[in-house]
Amino acid sequence: QLQVKLLPFLLHPLWQSPLTIPGGTRQSPINIQWRDSVYDPFLKPLKISYDPTTCLHIWNNGYSFLVEFDDSADRSIIVGGPLENQYRLKQFHFHWGAINEWGSEHTVDSKFYPAELHLVHWNAVVYPTFEEAVMEGNGLAVIGVFLKLGAHHEGLQMLVDALPAIKHKDAVIEFDVFDPSCLIPSCPDYWTYAGSLTTPPLTESVTWIIKKQPIEVDENQLEAFRMLLFTSDGEEEKRMVDNFRPLQPLMNRTVRSSFQSRHLLNAELQPKDHAEQIRP
Repeated sequence: QLQVKLLPFLLHPLWQSPLTIPGGTRQSPINIQWRDSVYDPFLKPLKISYDPTTCLHIWNNGYSFLVEFDDSADRSIIVGGPLENQYRLKQFHFHWGAINEWGSEHTVDSKFYPAELHLVHWNAVVYPTFEEAVMEGNGLAVIGVFLKLGAHHEGLQMLVDALPAIKHKDAVIEFDVFDPSCLIPSCPDYWTYAGSLTTPPLTESVTWIIKKQPIEVDENQLEAFRMLLFTSDGEEEKRMVDNFRPLQPLMNRTVRSSFQSRHLLNAELQPKDHAEQIRP
């Protein structure tokens, strides 16, 4: 089953260059082991301030679809969380599977979600351009949001309605007012770790902020993603599915959490309860 799952990914033209970064020590995505994540009481809440009018267009880049934003000024930004500076929104995109059993890039306790949203931001305080930020250790901040099967998502539907117009690779349409904060769950809890881009150039420039709570989308909305094509108009059609990178080793990194783990709280409570039960 795993071979079948990774085959389209390995054959995709994007991955005809080497699949790994030689000597990479902070590659993404990773499996987030809830129990091994470390609560950091100094992590701040993440503040998100997006201007819907900075949204420019949607395009099919032959691997996912990207919703791109005007990043010439500090109009759509995030600040706080694990970040030292404010970061500007550049684009967001999704990764998804052919079926609901997989699709997300990150996993939690080895569980896949059917899709994952990535909102890509860059450090315009320190770097003059996005292209330069991509190459530097603190250049990018990506918010990851898991999508799970459930209720219809009204905010996502605006995007879904636009997808038939960008079915083929290189198709672009205007998409000029959209607030992506509607795609971010209300629960403030997140995990964070130092990682990389999950598509070439795979540079180790990303502070990942993975939201604990997924958003719900319905089956028809996921199916709309799967109707897109990797291929250009006129080529033999290849459906855009399984556009995720396999998990990478954690190496010696720590995943920090902004919230106290329920596993930890349970573990602390159990021995005490047990001791009280056996006391004469």
